[in-house]
Amino acid sequence: MASPDGASGMGGSPEETELSITLTLRMLMHGKVTAGGLGAARGGQQCPGARITISEGSCPERITTITGSTDAVFRAVSMIAFKLEEDLGAGSDGAAMGRAPVTLRLVIPASQCGSLIGKAGAKIREIRESTGAQVQVAGDLLPNSTERAVTVSGVPDTIIQCVRQICAVILESPPKGATIPYHPGLSLGTILLSANQVRGHSPLG
Repeated sequence: MASPDGASGMGGSPEETELSITLTLRMLMHGKVTAGGLGAARGGQQCPGARITISEGSCPERITTITGSTDAVFRAVSMIAFKLEEDLGAGSDGAAMGRAPVTLRLVIPASQCGSLIGKAGAKIREIRESTGAQVQVAGDLLPNSTERAVTVSGVPDTIIQCVRQICAVILESPPKGATIPYHPGLSLGTILLSANQVRGHSPLG
């Protein structure tokens, strides 16, 4: 999820250590949203220092990966959140209904989710109360992976604060063991179907 990038062993200040951290954030988004919301960011026009990639495939959902310094990653998340709010507003009757909540789905190794939830749910409750965002950690693993979805909802300002706090927690608690990343659309049924096609025989034959 996150990794130190060339952190010096010279014992620098906390500020210097923060600057030397490379953060990788994975989000699950609909394909049409990623195409509309991330075009400028991928070109580096609005989020210099952040590298944004979108998974390939015909599945409606894609994994968007943002890698860079913590500051660059948060700028990218901010741009995505405001773009989503803008798109939601365009489909409504305007500001009369107030600001519509935006939802982001982060993809986080399950071994880090315990630290995010905290003892008896204390940490996640603290994040909710301090940011005003809604945060839900999925109880089940995403298919064929060791990752879980963490859903964050609210107006863009609260989402950005919430993502910052979530990232602070996971940077302090590296994933344990090997992580099997989630790939949308790759299910056991798809694998079995592919195997049958390779053999060239249909069970209904």
